[in-house]
Amino acid sequence: MEVYAYARVSARDQNLTRQLDAFAAFGILPSHIFCDKKSGGDFDRSGYRSLMSRLRRGDLLVIKSIDRLGRNYEMIIDEWRAITEKKGADILVLDMPLLDTRSKEGGLVSRFISDVVLQVLSFVAENERENIRARQGRAAAAPARGECVSEERGGNFPPRCAPWRKITSRAGSPSARRLMQRG
Repeated sequence: MEVYAYARVSARDQNLTRQLDAFAAFGILPSHIFCDKKSGGDFDRSGYRSLMSRLRRGDLLVIKSIDRLGRNYEMIIDEWRAITEKKGADILVLDMPLLDTRSKEGGLVSRFISDVVLQVLSFVAENERENIRARQGRAAAAPARGECVSEERGGNFPPRCAPWRKITSRAGSPSARRLMQRG
């Protein structure tokens, strides 16, 4: 049995350190860690393809979080099943110890619990991604609508907005005008 790990970030400017540190703490050999700096939109990723070509029945795949497998609910579920059922490998999700297919104790009950947790977490991962996309869209459009956007969310402040404001509101509303007059 070999132990492998897979780390992925969506953009080249993002950092893999948090995932790699977790794998090192787990004791995974550096030569058994596969990485990609590419979107999770599909599985056309060189590191992931290399990992899949080496993964065999009885091996263990360790990932930091469930969303490293894919971007949405269906992708995550399909890939989980491809690894565990078709390849016959086990998966351990470090951020969610309930998702550990190595546990053969409990048999059907254990598998049922893992499947339910997997489906819930896959749903949560996809839902969070949709929420992030919606927030990014609102933040990008806010200055054009005359709204103030918090710097914490990566927005730009129109000249009339005080930079310390942490709320998003219509710049023309009476409460917003009072806040801007104070600043």
